[in-house]
Amino acid sequence: MTYVVTENCIACKHMDCVEVCPVDCFYEGENFLVIHPDECIDCGVCEPECPADAIVPDIGDPNLGFWLEINRKYAELWPNIIVKGTPPDNAEAMQDVPNKYRDLFSEKPGDGS
Repeated sequence: MTYVVTENCIACKHMDCVEVCPVDCFYEGENFLVIHPDECIDCGVCEPECPADAIVPDIGDPNLGFWLEINRKYAELWPNIIVKGTPPDNAEAMQDVPNKYRDLFSEKPGDGS
């Protein structure tokens, strides 16, 4: 099992999860974070830290296969992030926006701050 960042993070990117991760397995895109599934130790400390409820364990939901692959792919491309950065000014307003992957997802890397 691993933890997976899902669509709720897109355009929210609060980053509270980054500071509690004991193995630094988060990677930063322009408007989204991912967890490297091969680095995650399944401790779960990141899940309750996410105000957008965007982090879930990869069990029990067949739709998570898509998100697991997104996390794996971009963890190989984006810079590692170990310190919480500044979330977008409109992060809270973006939490319940539908179709964020289709409409807002960016493949661009973050600044790795």
